[in-house]
Amino acid sequence: MLNQFSRTQLLFGEDNMKKIYRARVAVFGIGGVGGYTVEALARSGVGTLDLIDDDKVCLTNLNRQIIATRSTVGKYKVDVAKDRILDINPDAVVNTYRTFYMPDTAHLFDFTQYDYVVDAIDTVTGKIALVEQAEAAGVPIISSMGAGNKIDATAFEVADIYQTSVCPLAKVMRKELRNRGIQKLKVVYSKEPAMTPIDDMSISCRANCICPPGTARKCTQRRQVPGSNAFVPSVAGLIIAGEVIKDLCGM
Repeated sequence: MLNQFSRTQLLFGEDNMKKIYRARVAVFGIGGVGGYTVEALARSGVGTLDLIDDDKVCLTNLNRQIIATRSTVGKYKVDVAKDRILDINPDAVVNTYRTFYMPDTAHLFDFTQYDYVVDAIDTVTGKIALVEQAEAAGVPIISSMGAGNKIDATAFEVADIYQTSVCPLAKVMRKELRNRGIQKLKVVYSKEPAMTPIDDMSISCRANCICPPGTARKCTQRRQVPGSNAFVPSVAGLIIAGEVIKDLCGM
């Protein structure tokens, strides 16, 4: 019967669409990369999505985050993403967590209930903890490496972490995972050398922070606020979603 996923089924077949619908995928980080991953997973028919992020939509997110519009500024990203998913697919189950994932919040999540985990957060400590929990639970995970300060959306590759090069974040992850005895990790990364953002304090979040009072991890606390754009993080997020869907179907 004709439905909203009929065009997808023409490529994947009915049995694979059932696998996708029965899948539960956790996406950690609903920002420039993770937001597009969630969008594509919802439009692919994933039946259950867990969204984890403690951040609110900021005015400076409008240049690159699919959930960011003037009407969503100030709202929790996971709440905005949930509304969007349910508007796409009312039958989806969406679990939201206003949580900043780190080792001290890892106990809040039972990874054995997930069919796939997406790491779209930007802190090394959190990323390592995600990989360790997924490894312990035997759940597949894919991690996004650095997408900030880059402008070549065609430079992304899918590889094992130990096959990566150039990307500074991937270098740190390789070292930390090797020290922990973790032998593999699927990642999306770019060999494009990162640019140095223009040091213009008149437009810098560090000098003109607009985060509401009480916001944790303000931009004023960063050593450097990375530059970004509409087309690089989105491509990374869509590549990740494609890998998740293909892996769930065994393709």
